[in-house]
Amino acid sequence: KRREGPMTKVVLPELGEGIQKATVSYWYFKEGEKVNEKDDLVELTTDKATFNLPSPSSGILSEIFIHEGDAANVGEALAIIE
Repeated sequence: KRREGPMTKVVLPELGEGIQKATVSYWYFKEGEKVNEKDDLVELTTDKATFNLPSPSSGILSEIFIHEGDAANVGEALAIIE
């Protein structure tokens, strides 16, 4: 049975300066944990910088697609928050 409620994709934003991808270095939450909007959700590293991506919404971090050590492209979903 599918859980009800809206789902929010956590998407890798535009990074500027021709950077097309970032590597996930650290998830601050585990799957199934509650997150609040604007919480630091995931730490990402590019060739030039390390930065934190805040949670776009409050809810449960239901699924992580890009795990620590893996790279994501700009626009790619990193995780789902329900």
